[in-house]
Amino acid sequence: MAASSVIKFDIPLPTNSAPDVLFSFYDCDLNLIMSSERFRAFYGDERASQATLFGIYPELDDPGMDMFTEQAGNTGWLRNVQFQRPGEILCDLMIFRPANGFAIVETRKLIRQDPSPDEADRALLLHEANHDALTGLPNRRQFAARLRDALSGGKSGIALMQLDLDEFKPINDTLGHAAGDIVLQQTAERIRNVLGAGETAYRLAGDEFAIIQLRNDQPSEAERLADSLVNAFKKPFLVNGIAVFSGASIGVALAPRDANEEDQLMRAADIALYAAKSEGRGRARTFEPAMMMVLEQRELLRRSLRVALQHGEFFIEYQPLMDCSGSVAGFEALLRWHHPMMGIIPPSAFIPMAEADGLMPEIGQWVLEEACRQAMNWPPHCMVAVNLSPAEFLTGGFTDRVSQTLDTIGFPAERLELEITEGVLLERTINNLDTLNTLNVLGIQISLDDFGTEYSSLSYLKNFPFDSIKIDKYFIKDLTNDAKSQTIVRFIVALAHGLGMKVTAEGVEDQAQAEWLIAAGCDRLQGYFLGRPLPASDVLEFLRRNDTANWQSQEK
Repeated sequence: MAASSVIKFDIPLPTNSAPDVLFSFYDCDLNLIMSSERFRAFYGDERASQATLFGIYPELDDPGMDMFTEQAGNTGWLRNVQFQRPGEILCDLMIFRPANGFAIVETRKLIRQDPSPDEADRALLLHEANHDALTGLPNRRQFAARLRDALSGGKSGIALMQLDLDEFKPINDTLGHAAGDIVLQQTAERIRNVLGAGETAYRLAGDEFAIIQLRNDQPSEAERLADSLVNAFKKPFLVNGIAVFSGASIGVALAPRDANEEDQLMRAADIALYAAKSEGRGRARTFEPAMMMVLEQRELLRRSLRVALQHGEFFIEYQPLMDCSGSVAGFEALLRWHHPMMGIIPPSAFIPMAEADGLMPEIGQWVLEEACRQAMNWPPHCMVAVNLSPAEFLTGGFTDRVSQTLDTIGFPAERLELEITEGVLLERTINNLDTLNTLNVLGIQISLDDFGTEYSSLSYLKNFPFDSIKIDKYFIKDLTNDAKSQTIVRFIVALAHGLGMKVTAEGVEDQAQAEWLIAAGCDRLQGYFLGRPLPASDVLEFLRRNDTANWQSQEK
């Protein structure tokens, strides 16, 4: 595109031969569209080919630079800007507003040829104090200063975004922290590639990033940017030749609509981020006042959870496990919470909370003791399955507590099955193997729960002593009419049996599913079609109705 057809000046400009003078021209979206040979020689042809005005001159990305973000309509000279860069270089910018964009004439002057070592050290320390060493992004300190400056001006059009990576911890745990660092560096690069004028990214800590956006057309501009960021994380990261998937969840808050003070605006963005994660992750949510009510209810629930065990609010229901002959093999113990004001709270709502607050070891011990005591009243062929959370499993002395519980109650170890998920195995692999081997020596059955929905590493099956695998209900729900689900289930059954393990299918909802699974060789079935969770007082009656042969044998 020729310069004469886009940008015209009514003022004389220095020639290209003028010493230390650089020319650059930008469209109304602040993208660089033309530059002088000296400009390209200084900034580099590759960088200049995809640059934006703020990418070349980050010093201009300031709340005070209304002439860019507000797209001023006046043509002609706008202002002079002067700033100093590392190396004692003084930059003087003449900024003009032609009809179709912006033009900048940069004059550079070297104040001192060789800065002293002390001055160089100070410049380096200043840079390190304001930037993240791993990603090169501005750090939390610079973020706080920028947000404070933006809000102090009392302007509208300020959007704050909090961005977290989804499932970043497993990357560190499985591939190592060096791989995690590579993902964080690529994360910063993806964010940079999405940002435009008036948008700056910061790394706050770990996999937590923030973006400050200064645009007038809000909330549409914030929603546009948030969607672009989410989409940027849908493709995998490439780490040492391995494709790694980690999406992004984003919370958005606007000033002054949601808050006009730093702490309040950050809290609003955090609450929106929590909503995005709660709704399935890999998405963006903009703050709404109703989100605050949800958070307050959650905090009330958290406080209540701390005393629920002492107040006797927990109870256990038992869901039948049927073998392929139709007999009752046992029951799975399912923890329930009866809140005095809110009623029955689902486990999906309070167990993650208990894990985060360090309450699961105590709660899990209560479940184990209560389930074993109640199962003592069942026929001797009936086993009881108890779920373990990672927090319980990784607590020191776990196997000793299990062994002591069985001895105290007098419950046979072979009638106890402990169900763990693959997530339990991500940390402390050697200790995990020792723990499982000890449980195996005690005679306790070990089941790998929800197989196929998490990491599904075959190395787990090879290295850890599992007695059975539970196929997740995700693969069962469309089993009778979905060829892919059928193939997967057949594969899991054949794999487990080949390794000497039994297979349980959960989520069986109708007779057609049950018949298909029995024909495929599943050893045990579980689901509403076979029996809903029962209170402890109804277990024996269920056995009388559904397991007559074994019950009569027990009575003799």
